[in-house]
Amino acid sequence: MPSASFSIFLQVMEMLYQYIWKYGLAGTDLRTIDGRRIEVLRPGRHNSDAGPDFTGARLRIDGVEWGGNVEVHVRASDWFRHHHEEDTAYSNVILHVVGISDTRVPDGRGSHIPQTLITFPESFIRLYGRLAEKIKAVTCEDMLGALPPLVVSDWLGTLTVERMQVKARRITDTYELLGHDWEWTCFAALARALGFGLNSEPLEMLARMVPPRLLSKHSDNMQQLEALLMGQAGLLDPAVNIYDTYYQNLCREYMFLSRKYQLRPMRRDMWKFSRTRPQNFPTRRIAILARAAADGFSLLSRITSRSFGEEEARELFGWHLDGYWLEHFDFGVPGTRLPSALSRNNIDLLLINFVAPLLYAYGTVRSDPEVAERGLDLWYGLDAENNGIIRQWRAAGLPAACAADSQAMLQLRNEYCERHRCLECRFGHALLRRESRAVKSVYMTGKPQEGVLF
Repeated sequence: MPSASFSIFLQVMEMLYQYIWKYGLAGTDLRTIDGRRIEVLRPGRHNSDAGPDFTGARLRIDGVEWGGNVEVHVRASDWFRHHHEEDTAYSNVILHVVGISDTRVPDGRGSHIPQTLITFPESFIRLYGRLAEKIKAVTCEDMLGALPPLVVSDWLGTLTVERMQVKARRITDTYELLGHDWEWTCFAALARALGFGLNSEPLEMLARMVPPRLLSKHSDNMQQLEALLMGQAGLLDPAVNIYDTYYQNLCREYMFLSRKYQLRPMRRDMWKFSRTRPQNFPTRRIAILARAAADGFSLLSRITSRSFGEEEARELFGWHLDGYWLEHFDFGVPGTRLPSALSRNNIDLLLINFVAPLLYAYGTVRSDPEVAERGLDLWYGLDAENNGIIRQWRAAGLPAACAADSQAMLQLRNEYCERHRCLECRFGHALLRRESRAVKSVYMTGKPQEGVLF
């Protein structure tokens, strides 16, 4: 068994290889170990949760374009040490990036997953050692205190609108995809927001597969609503939980409904249960989505009405789980004292990530600036989120008085800091301008000019 220090070394080295892949530092002449040329069209999004290291990658290998996931290891044999061959989440890996090519990984179709070997000079490792402590930090965080308040507030205001436009664009893209059906779009946007990040993608996919008009046919029968949604999510299998009466009833309902409507379920492995609090398991989120569809899904008209406000929203999202879900975290997993409704914090997140962008998107598409403006106003009226990224910005001296500020900080971190777009960031530009003036002062006077920033 490897020592603890060696295990830590391997973890640090794996972070280095991920960093190299993420920022394209391995060069452009990449080849598989059997000599095929690799063109990286998109390296994928770095995944910090369970599953492959990079998702949504696009590669061209020997002239053939591939889309899927990329897994990174120090040693190719780490694939088997980590038991990835037993995890279906790794079935769509299109490239294995390694530092030591000591084995090949079967692809399950009689061949091997394409594998590439990355090497770099020792000087790079030494440099990495000096930077490793800051690899996840904001590069300029210890310099932000020198920025004038006007620069900070102006840039945060711009980032707020930019963030809103990004979120609204996703909703308008869904609106186009779903045939200009606003109610269905609203349902999909709600489902995505209920995922609270970790399960947002599969929940939105589920909502696209089961439109409100189909659910409305069974809106007076909660068991059928749950059967439709849980079954389509791929979470029902009559061969398991055989002594769970409620679960087996759902399985029978879904079997009948899937044949009636010719439905095909999602893959179960798309859902993430690890790193999720039990009360936030996807099964419970889907159960809440079923409550939202009870008696017919009609949130859009209420959200877009001129009388809609924060208090109305809290009443609107006051869905309560009952029966089975008051006693279970998941199918076959009993619990006690489980929350029956969304917490105030969760409702705030729905207002931030669902209601406000929906209003902005709806107003934009319908050329109604008053409705779009209400989406931004909602952000300015809600408290700022409290997560690791926001706390880091606050520690660096940036204010977060409301949700508009915290959303701006998320936009700054995700779209500028992590992409090293310092030259496109007004903070980076201001700091560089400060530095250039300091250098100019030394050049002209022979000594630093203290107190001069801008």
